[in-house]
Amino acid sequence: MTLTETGPGPRGVTTGDLLVVEDITVQFGGVVANDNVSLSCRRGSITALIGPNGAGKSTFFDVVTGARRPNKGRVFFDGVDVTDTPPYVRARMGIGRTFQNLAVARSMSVLDNVVLGTLRMRRSGLLAALARTPAARRGDDELRAVAERALHLVGLGHAASLPAGRLPYGDLRRLEIARLLALSPQFLMLDEPAAGMDAPETEALAQALLAIRDRWDVTLLVVEHDIGLVRTVADDVHVLEFGKLLTSGPAHDVLSDPRVIKAYLGARHA
Repeated sequence: MTLTETGPGPRGVTTGDLLVVEDITVQFGGVVANDNVSLSCRRGSITALIGPNGAGKSTFFDVVTGARRPNKGRVFFDGVDVTDTPPYVRARMGIGRTFQNLAVARSMSVLDNVVLGTLRMRRSGLLAALARTPAARRGDDELRAVAERALHLVGLGHAASLPAGRLPYGDLRRLEIARLLALSPQFLMLDEPAAGMDAPETEALAQALLAIRDRWDVTLLVVEHDIGLVRTVADDVHVLEFGKLLTSGPAHDVLSDPRVIKAYLGARHA
């Protein structure tokens, strides 16, 4: 139930791959959304998954979280084959995911929004919680402390007491990430977190993602169209095109690849 900080400073040592996906194929009738896709995410890294609209990125996310079973291929998480494992079990193993659509209780405070997401971690039962027993109060205080640390990590500690509805769009996106962090995930999957953000909001998001990578033991996989954000935060990049993996590797090498520039950024940049 704790969100454990590893301390500021240089990044910790990464040890192997947290996520390994082998030869994933997903078909919808005659349409192949993912075509023999194999990739991995190094433990303690930020990995970006990029590609044009319709490239198969959201389908891939669904396969990793268990929302969709592939027609072919295997998914391994933390050394365990989870291909046939349901989404709620994968969540318990430490896989957290955001969606493009925000789901925020706007009348509640920013802090209470994060606390609300941690209630399934409460150790005391309903009757103890209603009676406010000492054990229930201690548990609630622990959850609140975890929520506060998550907010500080994403740069929203100053806004904890504000109604969530008063936050600008970019801060709401970071609130959503804080809510997932409070659940102490091993692996965060962020679906277009910078969508709709202006430049200052995107910069604040980038700093939050780097803090999550550098100061907490959390690995990230980010689907993103904002190449500036990808350049800033990603260690590795995988590129999907028409459901196939075009290329993979260190971010600088992939984003400098003429094939990626042509396929993703447009021929005018080639």
